[in-house]
Parts: sequence; structure tokens; C-alpha cells
Amino acid sequence: MTDAATGHGVLSVIMPCFNEEQTVKEILDRVLDSPYVGEVVAVDDASTDDTLEILSAYDDPRLRVLKQSVNRGKGAALRRGFAVATKAFVIVQDADLEYDPGEYPRVLAPLLSDDADVVYGSRFSGGDARRILYFWHTLGNRALTLASNMATNLNLSDMETCYKAFRREIIQNIEIEEDRFGFEPEITAKIAALKCRVYEVGISYYGRTYDDGKKIGWRDGVRAVFCILAYSPPGVRFGVRRASPFVAKLTGY
Repeated sequence: MTDAATGHGVLSVIMPCFNEEQTVKEILDRVLDSPYVGEVVAVDDASTDDTLEILSAYDDPRLRVLKQSVNRGKGAALRRGFAVATKAFVIVQDADLEYDPGEYPRVLAPLLSDDADVVYGSRFSGGDARRILYFWHTLGNRALTLASNMATNLNLSDMETCYKAFRREIIQNIEIEEDRFGFEPEITAKIAALKCRVYEVGISYYGRTYDDGKKIGWRDGVRAVFCILAYSPPGVRFGVRRASPFVAKLTGY
């Protein structure tokens, strides 16, 4: 049930899942515990562990499970999930425990007050806690965010964050072309081109290690640089996307 005054039930949560059997049940419990959540669309990206079985056995009418026949990547899973979202607002939620669904009110606030069209949850501008992990990942993240800001003329502190929330009509009218982690710079460039009202709020971050199942790697960083160039106005004007086959060969996708 939706309550426009309180925000209850207004949120579609899109959750891409790949080999997350250790955490997917717990994160679903936490997501569905939020009164803001009206539906969860979990997209299993051809997991090879028990993720799909756990999703399929989960008993809550707000959960819809979609299955990819082959592993295509986070962007492809999100593209499929966004297409079927039905609530007023849409947020991305990874299937691990790095991001806290208890902070949905913080992320949704600028949307509910009609100040924003898009809200990014920044791991670097406040929040209650942030696990300290990899220096080079942080440096790379900041470098990519700086490059993205230069290309889009936005002033984000964390372009690569998972927590991106949108008005549904905004995200459903953007063509998502990237199949993997290139989604982050691509969507940032496209919302900037649309001149969306973009807000950023501080969030907590409970990062995981590669031993815990972290998946992003250096190839994704290379692809992100390409995406920043390709989807920005100068890149579109000069046809940077013509270099895509070369970048795909270099990165492996």
C-alpha cells in the first residue's frame, strides 16, 4: 500500500544478483523491513551457486524474481529490472551487505520533497560509518569521479556509488547501453545531459574484500574511463563510441 504523505510503499528496489548465496537472504530481509519498499525486483544474473533457489523460495508478495539465461553483468540486470518497476521511485540495491537499506529515508528525502529527480548516496560525504579497505580503490574511485565531473559539469563526490535513486519516469526513459559496471558513468552522463535535478546525501558503507566476494576489478576501471568519454557531450560529438570494439578487446567485455 502506498502512502504519499509518509513515503510508505513508494519505492521499487532493483537488486542485481550474481553468486550471493551468503548474503541475499539477509539483505532481502533488511530491504523488505523498510516501510518505504513497495516492491523488490531481484534479477539473478545466471548465478552458479544457490542464489536463485534462495530468491525463489523467499516468501513475500512484494518480491519479483527475474532470471537471466546467461551472465550478462550488472548493467544488463538493472536494465531488465528498471523496465518492470512500477513504484514512484526506483533505487539500486546490491545483493551483498555493503549498503544499508535502513538509510532509504535519507536517500529518498530530496525526492519526496520534490527537490530532486535523482539522488546519489555518497560514501565520501558523511554517513554514520565507512569500513576502511583499499587505498588504490579509493584513489581510483576519486579519479573516476573527478573525470566524470569534468565531463558532465556535475559536482559529485562518489559517482561509482551503488545507491542511486530515481524518479521512475526518469530512469525508464533512459536507454542503458552498458551491460556491466560501465552503467555507473553511463547513467551519470545521461542524467547530466537531461539536466536532471541531482542531489547527493551521505551514506554509510560496509565494504567487503575480494575474499568476501567483491567482483569489480581493473578492467572495470578501464571501461569506466571509456564510458566517461563516450557518453559525455564531447564524446558523443566526436564519436568516441566508435572505439568500443578496441576497448572491449582490451578489457575482455
